Amino acid sequence: MRATIAAALMIVTTAIYAEAQPAGTNGRAGTKPSPPAHPAVQTPADTASAMTQAARQALQSDLAWTGHYNGIINGEVSDRLIAAIKAFQKDQGGKQTGVLNPQERGALASVARKSRSNVGWKTVSDASTGVRLGLPARLVPQRSSEGDDTKWSSSTGTIQILLTRRKDADLTTAKLAEHERKQPAGRKIAYSAIKPDVFVLSGTQGLKKFYTRGQLRGNEARILTVLYDQATEGTMEPVVIAMSSAFDPFPANGPPPRKIVEYATGVTVSRDGAILTGGDVTDGCKSIVVAGHGNADRIADDKDHGLALLRIYGAHGLQPIALDGGATKGGLALVGIADPQNQGGGAAVSQVKASVAQGADGGEPALSPAPALGFSGAAALDTNGKFAGLALLKPTDVAGLSGSAPAAQAVLAPVEAVQAFLKANKVTPASGSSNANAAVVRVICVRK
Repeated sequence: MRATIAAALMIVTTAIYAEAQPAGTNGRAGTKPSPPAHPAVQTPADTASAMTQAARQALQSDLAWTGHYNGIINGEVSDRLIAAIKAFQKDQGGKQTGVLNPQERGALASVARKSRSNVGWKTVSDASTGVRLGLPARLVPQRSSEGDDTKWSSSTGTIQILLTRRKDADLTTAKLAEHERKQPAGRKIAYSAIKPDVFVLSGTQGLKKFYTRGQLRGNEARILTVLYDQATEGTMEPVVIAMSSAFDPFPANGPPPRKIVEYATGVTVSRDGAILTGGDVTDGCKSIVVAGHGNADRIADDKDHGLALLRIYGAHGLQPIALDGGATKGGLALVGIADPQNQGGGAAVSQVKASVAQGADGGEPALSPAPALGFSGAAALDTNGKFAGLALLKPTDVAGLSGSAPAAQAVLAPVEAVQAFLKANKVTPASGSSNANAAVVRVICVRK
């Protein structure tokens, strides 16, 4: 419908003009009518220009997902856009006019929607780097982070997506691009573009293809790299185009990058130093410290439920909690230790209320409202004071490409998941008490 706006307006305007004139006249009595002026021929570019920019961006995006458009999704009218429309029409067996009729536009949207769904396309805000990006979540279900880097990958490593954050006093895009050319050695560059604040490189890396885009602001750079086997090229080419356009390295309302030092809560589950906490908040730590007890090792994690198991050695005075399995329905009390900045530098144990509801798409139960920073890993107690699970703050995921930063999210890892995780790692919980205040400890993650 939008693709024919210009032509429709021209027809309506001509009809109104004709109806306003008496038959046989040009508006002046007794004069012979002049021949009607022929309207200017509308080109496909004219029709595209009559659309709103948002409509053109949606058109470009859909054509990219169907594999017909290869360019920046910016809403600009170009020969490339018109050629992509004609290519889609040809594949659909239609006339190659360069202007989509309503039925063709609907068919394009349907095919593109299916392509996005097949790869699990969504937009995420990465807490480690502060970047907002589009992600083919089904293709790269495995996520890990180390320091200022975040990586998503397929189970076999055929597809890898890496976010990197770099800070230096004398960074330039030329230096960044030169560094990326050599990482690793043997890269062959097929395309490069370097501007004062952004650079793009693409080419081959062994049997894989790669695409790198970085942006510089002040003394900080944020870089996206997509690496994929050439055998997956048919699937990945539209994904890379979409990722390039959705890449927002310095979002106005995005989350700040993950802190160098981050605080969480841990729950003591045995007297010999086994402590449960959140997986995300202890991911990528150079060192982990349990306040008052010393360094800890992260010995296991459960990515499905967001849990991490820590072990401290030679600790004394630990008071485990009884994993007695409280009910998860209704209200819960979350017992944790808030971030020092939220309590004037202190380390006091505190308690907040939260309601629990069924998670979306059968996921973990959701907690509302989300507790403050520092509470990831807090003990969740039911109305009778029994342990019902672990409260976990989750990295923020959003479904759109723009807009305000989403609110913090929190979920509950239920006691059944906690018990199964400990059993799988041969940890036998000691008989404990229901004194959650004594069982929780502060966990400190140092990333540099």
